[in-house]
Amino acid sequence: MYMISHKSLKGSLAAFRLQARFSARRPFSQSALMFNAKDSAGEETKPTDGEEAGAADPVEELKAKLAKKEKEYVELKDAYVRSKADFINLQETTKREIQKARDFALQKFAKDLIESIDNFGHALGAVKEDSIKTNDEIKLLYDGVKLTRDVFEKTLHRHGLAKIDPIDEEFDPNRHEATFQAPHEEKKPGTVFYVQQPGYELNGRVLRPAKVGIVKGDD
Repeated sequence: MYMISHKSLKGSLAAFRLQARFSARRPFSQSALMFNAKDSAGEETKPTDGEEAGAADPVEELKAKLAKKEKEYVELKDAYVRSKADFINLQETTKREIQKARDFALQKFAKDLIESIDNFGHALGAVKEDSIKTNDEIKLLYDGVKLTRDVFEKTLHRHGLAKIDPIDEEFDPNRHEATFQAPHEEKKPGTVFYVQQPGYELNGRVLRPAKVGIVKGDD
């Protein structure tokens, strides 16, 4: 009986020691496991150098895109300014060309009208003063033709066609055509003392110079 009891007691003591050893190791294992888990979590959340560089890439990319857009803006603005300047130059050139075309068309029409004005002058010049004084019908006809000529000239003057009648003016080769020279005691040499045919200018441009006689200077 003593031997069996001693073996049983010895076995129970060994089992108790084994359980105690197992219980003593278990908290350490759990603590180690939790520590390892925290380390693993820390390692997973901590960014590496490559990840930090990758996080900075979007900012650099946005900066590059912004610089590209700014460059495109400058280029487009320059193109716009150039296009606007070219368009303004085209407008001015077109206006000048249109005005030249109008002036040319009006100039040709005005030259044809000058001949009609000359005919009025020829008709009035053909009437003798004695006939005007002695014949009322001729006087009425003369006055009617003269009035028609005057109204015609005023109408043309409103549209830029002006008469050149340079009596007593200094001779101007750009506006006058000298047909003869003669001495004149009461006139200054080089001045116009006789108008053989009046001239005309359109908006400051001479269509026909006036044919004149000028005072001859002392040789």
